[in-house]
Amino acid sequence: MGRLVTTDGLTEIQEEILQTVRQFVDREIIPVATELEHKDEYPSAIVEGLKELGIFGLTIPEEYGGLGESLLTYALVVEEIARGWMSVSGVINTHFIVAYMLMQHGTEEQKQKYLPRMATGEVRGAFSMSEPGLGSDVAAVSTKAKQLSDGSFEITGQKMWLTNGATSTLVAVLTKTDEGAESVYRNLTTFLVEKEAGFGETAQGVTIPGKIDKMGYKGVETTEMYLDQHRISADQVLGGVPGKGFYQMMDGVEVGRVNVAARAVGIANRAFELAVAYAQQRETFGKKIADHQAVLFRLAEMATKVEAANAMVVRAARKKDSGERNDVEAGMAKMLASEYCKEVVEASFRIHGGYGYSKEFEIERLYREAAFMLIGEGTSDIQKMIIGRSLLKEYKL
Repeated sequence: MGRLVTTDGLTEIQEEILQTVRQFVDREIIPVATELEHKDEYPSAIVEGLKELGIFGLTIPEEYGGLGESLLTYALVVEEIARGWMSVSGVINTHFIVAYMLMQHGTEEQKQKYLPRMATGEVRGAFSMSEPGLGSDVAAVSTKAKQLSDGSFEITGQKMWLTNGATSTLVAVLTKTDEGAESVYRNLTTFLVEKEAGFGETAQGVTIPGKIDKMGYKGVETTEMYLDQHRISADQVLGGVPGKGFYQMMDGVEVGRVNVAARAVGIANRAFELAVAYAQQRETFGKKIADHQAVLFRLAEMATKVEAANAMVVRAARKKDSGERNDVEAGMAKMLASEYCKEVVEASFRIHGGYGYSKEFEIERLYREAAFMLIGEGTSDIQKMIIGRSLLKEYKL
């Protein structure tokens, strides 16, 4: 293990978890990642291994069968997993967000019902906020939950970009409920929708039509979800009270942005590892290319960017763990890490030369994965809006 992305102040347990995950990544993920990615094959054996390690319950409290670890621990674990194959970190990310939302906002009955089975991976979570015409304007959701005379709801609408849309069995779905609320943000409610794993009609009125074919981020499936008069009881409203969905989702997105930033660090770190190794093996003009100043400077810049991005992730995670809002810190971390990831991967690609364009080399996969970091959990432009508006409030004249 090199000197990059090491974190000060970790406990012995945190260090042990990270060491175990890194060994798992080196042994079980890196050797098969490129082959599985090119086949777009779901990493079933890897997922089972993560279940055995307890990763699905990493942040779930011990009283519900989890390991009770912090967001910081989770972010550092994600860095390690994404270093092996970013898609695998996607398998656990939406699961983690749903578990987090249950822990923070769920009723005790909802926690008892789902968290113990989520900790083992028996129940797998997905997170559904976006829609085909929605983009980043979350408050404009059109999926509608109509309350019926018996108190239950009927949900109709179309959702988009569900990571784990097929393999999940519990989906946190943002819908519009009360159009008469004084604020558009209080018109929204999060429902806990249960379904079967798979494609087709996976529950009454719930259809997962198939995988969306993507440029990268392969292996893990991304889907749409159609809801056609899906009947759901009132006790499946997250927290038991309608109208709080926007704030619940935004709380989940904050930790999700830390996750995406951590993924970007993992990809960038792996790109640096590949470049620094290749630069010491490849020779041009009678010497290793690492001995050429142009390449040496490029390596130095890459390592510095990886370190800076990791530091931002750690700061954002620790702030959230302290109980404070971290919207600015999470936005900064996500923006910086994703942009630096793109730059580091491109630099590694350049160092590899023509071989970087070959599918036989790992950097080709990382090049496509880095592109997703720029848009996942909000683009850099969205992060700048969040950061800028908060700073204007903080520094108001």
